[in-house]
Amino acid sequence: MYWVDVVAPNGERIRQSAGTEIKSQAREFHDKLKSELWRLSKLGERPRRSWNDAVVRWLKEQSHKATIETDKIHLRWLDAHLSGVMLCSINRRMIDRITEAKLAEGVSNATVNRILEVLRAILRKCVNEWEWLDKAPQVRMLREPTRRIRYLTRDEAKRLISELPPHLADMAAFSLATGLRRANVTGLQWSQVDLDRKIAWIHPDQAKARKAISVPLNVEAVALIQKQLGGHPERIFSYRGRPILQVSTKAWYRALERAGIEDFRWHDLRHTWASWHVQAGTPLFALQEMGGWESSEMVRRYAHLAADHLAPYADRLESLMINN
Repeated sequence: MYWVDVVAPNGERIRQSAGTEIKSQAREFHDKLKSELWRLSKLGERPRRSWNDAVVRWLKEQSHKATIETDKIHLRWLDAHLSGVMLCSINRRMIDRITEAKLAEGVSNATVNRILEVLRAILRKCVNEWEWLDKAPQVRMLREPTRRIRYLTRDEAKRLISELPPHLADMAAFSLATGLRRANVTGLQWSQVDLDRKIAWIHPDQAKARKAISVPLNVEAVALIQKQLGGHPERIFSYRGRPILQVSTKAWYRALERAGIEDFRWHDLRHTWASWHVQAGTPLFALQEMGGWESSEMVRRYAHLAADHLAPYADRLESLMINN
C-alpha cells in the first residue's frame, strides 16, 4: 500500500495512505491532494467532496449510535442514487427524485422520511461541522399521519403467544413482561441478569438513549429466563444452539394471521407493556425509568390510558345533571 507525504502551503505536513497498491494511482492521488491544498490555501476554495466521502466519514463518526445499523440500510439504498455524486451537485430536484423513487416501491411516508432524515443529517454535517459545503439543499419531509398507539388486549396477547413457535413465544412473552426493545431482548446475555435479585440491566452502549437501564424482573420474566438455562452459553434466547438475531420472520407474521391480529409490529409489544402498566396505575415517571425513555414526552403518549384521576371531575357533572 502506497502512502503520500505532502507539505501544505501553510507548512502543515500531511501523511496518509493513498488507498492503493498501484504506483500510478498513488501518484495521481498525491498530485490531486497537493493541488486541492494549494487551491484551498491560496484561493479559498473548498476541496470537492463526493457523497461517498461524506458517507465514510458519517459512519466513522456515528459508529456509536444505537441505530447505526439502520442507517447503513438506508445508506445502501441511497447508494444507487448518490454514489459518485459530488456533494455540491446534490440539489432539491435530485432529492425530490429520490423521494419519488422510494415512494414508487409502495412504502409509507414514514419509511421515506427515515431515509430522508439520514440524508439531511449528513448534508448538515457537511455544512455545519466539516465545512465541505457552504449551503445544503432543503430536504422536504413528507406528511406522516399521527399513528395511534397499537397494543394488545390480554386475550389477544394469549392468542398470539399460543400461535408462535416456542422460541419466539418465549421472547414475545418476555417483551410483554419487561418492555425491552427487540435488540435488547435478542442481545440479552447471562452476564446481564441476576435471578436472585430479580433484576437485569442494559448497558449504555446497548440502550437507544445511551444510558444504562435497570430492568426489574417479575415472576413471569424470571420463569422465562430460567426456562432458557442450558441453551446458549452467552445469549439467553437462542434457537437450536444459535443466538436469535431476527424476530420479524415468516413465523411471526403467520402467527399474527392465525391469531386474527392485524396492523401489529414486534415493537408494539413494548407499547403493549407500557399501556398495560399505565392502565394498572403505574405512574408515568416510574414507567419512564423502567422503559429507559430519555424524554417524558415519549411516555406521555400513554397518559390518555390512565384517566382514573379525572373520574371525580366527571362525577361532578353527573351529579349536577341528577340535581336538575
